[in-house]
Amino acid sequence: MLDFEIGRRRLLGGALSLGAASILGATGAFAALPERRIAFKNVHTGDTVDARFFGASGWDRQGLAELNHGLRDWRNNAQTQMDPALLLLLSRIRDTLDVDPRTKFDLISGYRSPQTNAALRDRGGEHTGVASKSQHMLGKATDIHMPGIPLDRLHAVAMAMQAGGVGYYPRDGFVHVDTGRVRHWG
Repeated sequence: MLDFEIGRRRLLGGALSLGAASILGATGAFAALPERRIAFKNVHTGDTVDARFFGASGWDRQGLAELNHGLRDWRNNAQTQMDPALLLLLSRIRDTLDVDPRTKFDLISGYRSPQTNAALRDRGGEHTGVASKSQHMLGKATDIHMPGIPLDRLHAVAMAMQAGGVGYYPRDGFVHVDTGRVRHWG
């Protein structure tokens, strides 16, 4: 059985960042949070996912499972439990960009198995930008692009979140976001 629990501080931090702080006292933290969903298209496989991952009753296990599958390592179909905080971060980025919740992110990379990560590093050496202890292997990172949004704007919004790592890859056409420690590169 998958465990989708996150700590109280992270949940309350997410609530505050979603603008729900003013209504938390009414009927409890879960009821105060708006529905959250993410939609994306994997640029390598063409697979699309549009799933609600959080609703009035809390975490939506079916939506989370759909997203875990959609964010799998497309090279070998390995999947993991993605960090729910990453999904909240992606939805906050999308909302800050004032993009409709059903607009799909282009997904370049989600979960990356240790085997895939090692192969990518071996293929290009340490100068590939593939970290040996990548947040992708922990289910805490995505490489994304948003059609119709300039890459520098997506990057600026991700940086403003101060919610984890942000890598800027304009030559390759994507922004890396993760829920590790706050840092940036590129």
